[in-house]
Formats: sequence, structure tokens, C-alpha cells
Amino acid sequence: MSDRGVPDAAGVMGEELAAALHAAVHWAVPGLDAVAAAVYLLTPSGELRAAMIGGSPPSVFTLPGRMSADAFYASARALARHGVAVLAEPDPLAAPEHGARPYPYTVASVPLEGEGRRFGSLTVLRTEDRGAYGDEDCLRLSRIGERLVLLLSDLLARGATIAPGSLPVLVPLFGTEPLTEPGTRARWGVPGVFGSAGLTLLYAAHRLAEMLNRATTMEDVTAAADFCLMAPLRANALALVSAVEGRLWVRGHSGDSAHLVRALHGSGTHSHTPAVRALRGRALFFSGMSDADAHDDGQGRAAAYLPLVGSRHVVDLPMSDAAPVVGVCCLAFDGPRSFPPEERAVLTMMAGLLGSAVKRIELGVRHEALATSMQKLLLPATLPQVPRLTVAARYRPADAAGEAGGDWYDVITMPDDRAALVIGDVEGHRMESAAVMGQLRAAVSAYATEGHGPAALLERTDRLLSHRLGTELLATCCVVVLDTVTGETEVALAGHPAPFARLPDGSLLHMRAPANVPLGVHGRHPYRSAEYVLPPGTVLALASDGLLDPEHDDVLARLDTTGRQPGTALEELADRLLDSAPRLRDDAVLLLAGYEGADDRTTHRTAHLHVQRRDLHGVAAARGFVHQRLCDWGLMGLSDDLVLITSELVTNALIHAGSDVDLRLRAFSDRVRLEVLDSDSDPPVPTAYSLTDEGRAKAEHGRGLYLVDALCRTWNTSACGLGKTVWLEMDIPGAEQRHGG
Repeated sequence: MSDRGVPDAAGVMGEELAAALHAAVHWAVPGLDAVAAAVYLLTPSGELRAAMIGGSPPSVFTLPGRMSADAFYASARALARHGVAVLAEPDPLAAPEHGARPYPYTVASVPLEGEGRRFGSLTVLRTEDRGAYGDEDCLRLSRIGERLVLLLSDLLARGATIAPGSLPVLVPLFGTEPLTEPGTRARWGVPGVFGSAGLTLLYAAHRLAEMLNRATTMEDVTAAADFCLMAPLRANALALVSAVEGRLWVRGHSGDSAHLVRALHGSGTHSHTPAVRALRGRALFFSGMSDADAHDDGQGRAAAYLPLVGSRHVVDLPMSDAAPVVGVCCLAFDGPRSFPPEERAVLTMMAGLLGSAVKRIELGVRHEALATSMQKLLLPATLPQVPRLTVAARYRPADAAGEAGGDWYDVITMPDDRAALVIGDVEGHRMESAAVMGQLRAAVSAYATEGHGPAALLERTDRLLSHRLGTELLATCCVVVLDTVTGETEVALAGHPAPFARLPDGSLLHMRAPANVPLGVHGRHPYRSAEYVLPPGTVLALASDGLLDPEHDDVLARLDTTGRQPGTALEELADRLLDSAPRLRDDAVLLLAGYEGADDRTTHRTAHLHVQRRDLHGVAAARGFVHQRLCDWGLMGLSDDLVLITSELVTNALIHAGSDVDLRLRAFSDRVRLEVLDSDSDPPVPTAYSLTDEGRAKAEHGRGLYLVDALCRTWNTSACGLGKTVWLEMDIPGAEQRHGG
């Protein structure tokens, strides 16, 4: 019995049922001048599911595979009305009076029912150029439906189960599709060969899906659209656009697209332009006209046939991911062109593939932005000014970025002239790792401020992580507490690599300490520490696991590759150490500290000013701050130049970074150092440099950098993961002679 009508274990229908359905689609397609026909059968749950689809590609792929019994489709409406249902109404938003064609097919369906039995419906698809369904067409379709009902009733009487398979059976009926006449210029396939255009179109869609499956960036998506849509259609420009907060934004573009980008990027979604109308979910194709006909209308209707952007004719396809429209694919042509029904159907399918890819990419971008934002908020925005200590920090995500990490660093001022240098790493790369990191950093800072030593600090943090935070994640940590007067240093580790110290003579000291267990393990043995005494001029270096690759030389062991003058070149040293690291497979954090010692000439010559974001009056305060400090330190000869530089750098930071700005001023025996910190990682670029439009959007103009370069001994900019520091140094006149050359 299973060979007649009962689906087998794989969900495939029996031979007799398949033969009956095949006969129906074979009668319907040529009999109604259709390009495709489908038989939908009711399932026990009341759903209509396609059992067999016959016709030519690509039409057979435009029919839905399943639908609810109360859906808007003609197949469901025919069954609900117990009569023929025809759907050929144009989209009311498509401006049909201007020749717009929202959908390339007209659909007719007849219910399959009789003698109290309801089997489903029979549906035919006809291209719009073959005319509407007349009364004779509806009568012919009804008779075919009645013949199929008799066949199904006979099968049912003989014990067969009339049910669809898990997937519809497709039957090719070549010769039913529109035929491109020989001698014409074919866009797809070979003229005069049935099925060639449809199969070529479907291959383009298949190739697009294959390329989009591998796409990880909008550049990849744009390249796929260029290869599979723009080039075969002979368009000369392409733009992929999405709508955010009431405006259109170009996410990717290709070809000669400057005019297209300017017309779309940043435009409002309240207008009635074709791109905005396409956002409502229906592709609007326009019948092509000659340029003479288009411009002789006299009523401004040329743009209605093919919208004009400059001298370009533009077609807009909604990029739809299931129900929501995520954007629009805009294609520009040099002149009007027509779009045959089969081409429109496949282009709509391809736009849907683009929509899914764009949605996936944009979700990834938002996820990465959220992770980055969370990381920035949990790490210190600025490091404190500690007398007798200079610091520099760097944070770099792994090369495969996109997830929130658990690495952190901190510098904490403690009682009795002590400072704590902290670096740690919570396992994993997810939001929970970053959240736990923020809690641990706050706990370590609180315990250090209370004055606890490194070992006691780790003991308390371990108990907090093990019993109070409700997580199974572990963390490693390194704490170095330095007495900035005596140089006495205590190091405690929680499963973290030990720090290095570069001594004034250039030798390296590996500051080994008991490894202890990571935080969260809650071992039975107490945390232990090791003690050192460091001379002035020592540079301390702490790093996370991501920077210490066991397969390469230890990065921190390269501390002797730069200058050894205390208090200088920490920023350059940090950059060089990171640049010399192998490919980062994990997040990397580096913390450097230069211990200057208790030198009365420099101990108190440090100053700090904080300027709130968008406070342009703060520029004047910064100028006055620098001038007053230099006067207090007896360095009035540097005031004019340094005040001018300060004004330029602080103004740039406030306008372009849009963040709070920290100003740090420090005087050494032979030079003055100025640091301007903000939260924008993009480097300042002098305006005289040649920049592309995209590069200009990502960089500050940096109008005062030529002044900085002309007036200072040295300057640079350093990104630390949370923003950047623009720093400079100016020589103190006569300092060389006073210190013996």
C-alpha cells in the first residue's frame, strides 16, 4: 500500500500519488499558459504544504513551500472560499499608474474538495506579460482540479494516505518559460535555448548564497553583490543601504557610486523616494523607456519609470530577512532598461539573501561595539598621578576581536607613599568575563586603598570571587606594591606570570614570587609574596598572558632594547614591546612604571587638570593652568610655546574626540613633558596630509600638529585601548650646561 500514496520513512510520497499530482501540474501549466503549478495538500494539523511543483526555473522556486490555512496566499483563500481565487492586485505603494510592477506573476488557485473531503488546492503561476486570468481560464482550472480530486478520492478509497512529503517534489517542464529570441542580446543564458536563462539566473543566486555564507564583513557582502548582481546586470554602480533612527546609511558601495552615495547617505526615511518605498518590503521594478520618451513626457514622469540620481537610472531592491526589511540594494544604470518577470523573481530572492547577510553582519558589529564599550567602561579611563612614578598602559584585543575580554590593569594610590600596580585576566571571552573583571578590579582597588599588602589583598579578593560573585570563572592576577620613597617592593601572584624590572644599569630582573593559585580556586594555603628593593631609574613591566607567548621569547625580556633614561620613553617602549609581540591570540595588556626615586628637584613638579567633554571654556582654563604651573616652577621661558600647543591639542580633543580630556604636566631636570588624554583611539592627522573621504571620517584633523612638530623636541600619539595620549617634550634652556653637558 505504501507505493500508492503513503509517504515512506523518509517522508517521500508513494508512486501512485506522485503520478496523480504530476498529471495535474502537467495539465495545468500548458493548459493555462502558466510557468509553474503546485499542488498543496492539507496536513493533519491543518497546514497547507506543497506536495509537487512543476514548471520552469526559476518560477518553481518562487512558490511558498508551506502556509497556514488562513494565509493571504491564493492557495489558502481558494480553500477558504470553496472557489477559484485570483491574486493580481498591484501593491498600492507601487504607483501602478506609472507602470511600476511590484510582483512579476499573477496567481490563480482552485480548491481540491468534493463529497465532504478537503485535500488542498491547485495553484498556477503566470507571468504578467501573458495577461490576466479570464472566465475561461478559471473554468479550465476548475475542471483540472475536479479531475485531480477524482484521482485522489480513488486513491483514498483504496486505502492510500493523501499527505505531502517532507519536501515538495519538483518536476521540470521546459518549454513553458519565456524564450529569448535568437539574435537578441541575452543578459542570462543562451538565446533560443529553453531553460538556459532560468538556470543561469539560479546559478547566480546559488553563487551569491555561497559567497554570503563565507562573508564576515560588509566588504565581503559588497564584493558578493558586485560579482553576482552588479556585473551580470551590467549596472555601473551599487550601494547597500540600511535605515537607522530615521535615516538611510550606506554600508557598502561599488563601481562609479559617488553620486549614488551622496544622494542616499544620511537622507531621511520620511520622504517618498523609491529607496524609502522599497524599505516597506516590496521590490518596485519599472518598465524601461527610451530616453526620448522619458524626457518628452513633459510632466516630470521620467523618474517614475526609472528613478534618476543625477544622470543615473536607479532600481531599488528591499533586502528582506524573513519579515523585516533590513535595507535596500540600489543598482544604478546609464539608461532605462526593462526587467523580465523571471529576472525580477530571482533578483528579489537574491536581495533576500543579501538581507540575511547584512543583518548577520550588523548584529556582529553591534555585538562587537557593545563588547568594546563594556570593556572601556570597566577599565580605568585615566591612570592617577603618583609622585615619583611615571606610568604607561596598553590594551589590545586579540586579532580575532569581537568578544568582551577579562583582562584589566590599574594603578592605585595607597597610604604611606605607596602605589599598587595591578594586572589581571579573567578566563573566557564573553560578557560574563568582562562583568567579573569589573567586580574584581573594584574589589582590588578598594582593598589596596585600605592599605592591605599584595598577599592579603589577593586573599580577600579570592574569597570574594569564590563565595560572593556567583560565578565559576577563575582569574589570574599580579600585584606589585612599591614604596615610592624607599624603593621597597612587594610582589604577589595568583597564577599570573611574574613581572620584569629593568635596572638603571640596563640589566633585567625577573621578579619571581610564589605562583600561588588563581583567584576563585580558594586553595587551603595562604597567598605568599616576595620582596625586592629597587633603585631609582628602574622600569617595571607587567603583562597579561596574551602578550607572553611561551612559543616565542618573552616579550618583557626585551626591555633593554630602548633608552634607559629614567622617566622617559615609556610610551615608545610600550609601543615597541607590543609591536614586537607575535600574533595576538588573546587579549593583551601591558603596564609599565618608571620609578624616579625621591629626588627633590622633580618630586613635586607634577600637575594635572581635568576638562569635561564639550566644555570649550576649558581650553582657556588649560592655557591658564599650564602658564601658572610653569611660572611656579621657574620655567616662564617655555610658557608662550607650551600654552599655544596646549590650546591646539585640548581644542582638538574636545571637538573631535567628544570626551573628557585629562591634561598632565611634569617637569624633569632637563625637559618638560605634556600629555593630553582623551577616549578616542583614532590618531590625530595633520590636515595637509592627503586623506580619502573614508580616511578623513576616521581621523582627527589635528590642525595644530605642525606647531607641535616645529616647537617640540619630540612628540607622538599612543593608543591604550581606551583612547589615546598625545604627548610631547620640550627642552629646558640651559639644562645641559647646568648638568655638565
